[in-house]
Amino acid sequence: MNESPEELHIKFQQAFNSHDLDSILALYEPGAVLTTGGGPVQGTAAIREVYRGILAMHPTLELRTVGVTRAGDLAMLHGKWILYESGSDGSQIHREGQNTETARLQPDGHWLFVIDNPYALG
Repeated sequence: MNESPEELHIKFQQAFNSHDLDSILALYEPGAVLTTGGGPVQGTAAIREVYRGILAMHPTLELRTVGVTRAGDLAMLHGKWILYESGSDGSQIHREGQNTETARLQPDGHWLFVIDNPYALG
């Protein structure tokens, strides 16, 4: 049975909030692209390093799917996120934004990120 593309957002939030780097990376195709503040990175090794730095701050994430468009085995997901983390002085920081991802249905029925842009413009 195939899962819905929205399951990716649920799995991502769970893995992120558990600070489980391997589970986050398992949601990406091997050659996936992640947009970062410093530009895009490609491949799970590069994506691992990005998330290693982010997770070091022990953040939590709220991620809400606001739309999905499918074309065969591809899906474009749109979401809104709020990231909570502690500043170096112990203060609580929260940032929010909108995300857009392209995901592909895999032969096993799971969806994986192909392109992940957490900084999409609204």
